[in-house]
Amino acid sequence: MPSKHTQQAVARLADLTPRQIVAELDRYIVGQDEAKKAVAIALRNRWRRQQAPEGIRDEISPNNIILIGPTGVGKTEIARRLARLAGAPFSKVEASKFTEVGYVGRDVESMVRDLVESAIDMVRTERENEVEDLAYEHVDERLLDLLLPRPSEATAEGQRGSASAAAGGAGTGPSLFVVSSGGEVAREGSSPEAATDRYNRTRDKLRQLLRDGQLEDREVEVEVTQQGAPMFDMLVPQGAPEGVENFTEMLQDMMPKRRKKRTVKVSEARRILLDQELEKLVDMEDVTSDALERVEKMGIIFLDEIDKIAGERSQMGGPDVSREGVQRDLLPIVEGSNVQTKYGMVKTDHVLFIAAGAFHVSKPSDLIPELQGRFPIRVELKPLTEQDFVRIMTEPENALTKQYAALVSAEGALLTFTDDAIAELARIATGVNERMENIGARRLHTVMSSLLEDVLYDLPDRGTKPITIDGATVRDRLKAIVDDEDLRRYIL
Repeated sequence: MPSKHTQQAVARLADLTPRQIVAELDRYIVGQDEAKKAVAIALRNRWRRQQAPEGIRDEISPNNIILIGPTGVGKTEIARRLARLAGAPFSKVEASKFTEVGYVGRDVESMVRDLVESAIDMVRTERENEVEDLAYEHVDERLLDLLLPRPSEATAEGQRGSASAAAGGAGTGPSLFVVSSGGEVAREGSSPEAATDRYNRTRDKLRQLLRDGQLEDREVEVEVTQQGAPMFDMLVPQGAPEGVENFTEMLQDMMPKRRKKRTVKVSEARRILLDQELEKLVDMEDVTSDALERVEKMGIIFLDEIDKIAGERSQMGGPDVSREGVQRDLLPIVEGSNVQTKYGMVKTDHVLFIAAGAFHVSKPSDLIPELQGRFPIRVELKPLTEQDFVRIMTEPENALTKQYAALVSAEGALLTFTDDAIAELARIATGVNERMENIGARRLHTVMSSLLEDVLYDLPDRGTKPITIDGATVRDRLKAIVDDEDLRRYIL
């Protein structure tokens, strides 16, 4: 039975229909409707599987997807936005970094361990948000204790003895005269009750000052835990199996925690104490259990550059000897198996795998047949056209023109692009992609940075005068790119 928090995470998918998912992706990604449709259906099927009868629920496997298309057309962005939209654990890995078991390097199971770490961070953040208000209350009380230590019982006893001696045993101590803010003089005794009352009034005043931010520069002494010795990290060689890392962590836990006191400002102490309070309030066992459950039911792994481990069977050998081995190591994980992590065993039967590759040199059929069968859905993304570049620079919420306008506005100036400027930028980017390597929308970063290099350099000294970029400005400043055949300098 899924936990309450996992059920809530799955329930959020109920409000996301495939059309709504595509509409959300349209806010950031131009075109590629077929790819958006495929991933939207795959995401909706996550919720549909949870609503299926329990007897068949475990038999419904996710339809893994291969996104095929040149670099810079939106493959990675689609997967990343999809995971953020679903609130699901997400991990992006590059297939080219893996090696066959027996070689030095990362083994394919590390992608599942990365996914678990992502889920742990996600669930812990959710739990911390739930108890954040209570944690801040505890932090304020601890800060007040540091700013105004509580009177100890010993001090109270000493005050009682001194009062009795001064009064000659009469039972009434010497009086204190307190002047109020209005100028009235009040007489207070020095009994423990009066001292406690004065302490509480002073504490209330400090609490108000603390909330108003007037004590941020005061210094207090806090106790912090020192980080573990770096020697344990040196014990783990690169590419070591999971068990070695767990063993070193176990050794660190066995070592006594070293604590030391630091004198810091209240603003810094609040951050330190908040981390300590959140650690107390959040049950990490519950976080781990919920995270493993979400990985198994909602996890998404984006396997990029899968074409780098593909190749004709006759070409296997030499430095490419581990290509086919990596593919064979991927098989059980994609199909469904148990992977040991430091948080426990994880089943990958219902993890959604989205693979992507340019397949310039190889083709999907060069993958071993068994792996091809694990990715039944293949979507080909179209190369970007000049008109697509125009849309990319104007329509998405994170369009490059809007990003640079935000950067310029930080200096108090206004940056605007005319329609003919955007059209000229799109034409130049398309032409450079045709003459050199086609790197898709990433070419726009090269063109825009070259266009605005002088503007951004002179911006702090030129004042807040508005800046308008038109077609003539683009042609003049990018003339070197258009005319120079040696464009190596401008390639990302």
